[in-house]
Amino acid sequence: MAHSGKKIILAALLAGMVYNIFSGDIPAQAALDEEISAASAVVMYADGSCVFEKNADEPRLIASTTKLMTALVAVELSEPDQPVEVAPQCCGIEGSSMYLTPGQVLTADELIAGLLLCSGNDAAETLAVALCGSEAAFVGKMNEKAASLGMENSSFANPHGLDAEGHCSTARDLAKLMLACMENSRFARLCAIPSLQVGDQYYVNHNKLLGMCDGCIGGKTGYTRAAGRCLVSCCERDHTRFVCVTLDDPDDWNDHMRLYDEAFAAYTNALVVGTEERYEIPVAGGEEAFALAAPERELRLFMPRGEEPTYVRELPRFTYAPVREGACAGRIVVLRGGEAAGEVKLIFLRGVERHGEETG
Repeated sequence: MAHSGKKIILAALLAGMVYNIFSGDIPAQAALDEEISAASAVVMYADGSCVFEKNADEPRLIASTTKLMTALVAVELSEPDQPVEVAPQCCGIEGSSMYLTPGQVLTADELIAGLLLCSGNDAAETLAVALCGSEAAFVGKMNEKAASLGMENSSFANPHGLDAEGHCSTARDLAKLMLACMENSRFARLCAIPSLQVGDQYYVNHNKLLGMCDGCIGGKTGYTRAAGRCLVSCCERDHTRFVCVTLDDPDDWNDHMRLYDEAFAAYTNALVVGTEERYEIPVAGGEEAFALAAPERELRLFMPRGEEPTYVRELPRFTYAPVREGACAGRIVVLRGGEAAGEVKLIFLRGVERHGEETG
């Protein structure tokens, strides 16, 4: 049975190879160091690979970017419509505010949105007290979460980000946090809201990149005099997602847009295996001479633009009938720089009965 345009692959199964998904850091784009005004910065791909870094592991004050962790912990500890009452001690906290009043009742998601959009310090305190009984207990949860995410140089002392002894993080750690945040669909939805009305109050998202930067899908601003301007954002274009963090950066909006443009121009999440690929495997003793196999799913790999991967296709020289539809036929291993970077199972697209066997 011939199939024009389809390549017949007859390969012996290979063994003894070690397969690891590519996750190594990519060298920093040093030429940008002097052009980016941030004291610390990082651009990280969704798998944790860094494509740009500048003093990325230097602990710094992080102001209200702290609220990314506050929001993530709050999302994990609450239900969206869970009613939350504002305690008196949570009102009137200095800095940015939702202007909450004692005894006011909002949903958890309204408070989390206020936390992210207008950076309400009173919302942060309210969530901490309501969900854990005290600020200290909630901060404990924040530090536990930081440890679980591998944020090795971070320590939280409060849920709002006002300057405090021992309250710090790094650009790299905040990038890890933002990646985790954006994997949570509830967080991602709340973070992208442009504006929100709660009762008589109207709140606008402080993250200007949502309207300025092509593909921006979320972020959090922060500022204190000691910390300077801090910004964490996430951007996605053509199946490729990056997060960017700048700390103590007087030109943060422009720096984020420049860094994203550079990153997307240099790297891509390339489709390296498509589900339309077909392979013919000879069938011994079957009603048909060949069984068609195809990748179970598509595979994309993060890689520099213009770089071509290599492939190892593991398929049997032949198979015996009967062949079961959906059964494993082999696999494709994709190599970058001679090392395995990903793999996809090959499955039979339809069954092949044994020659002369009755079916009923």
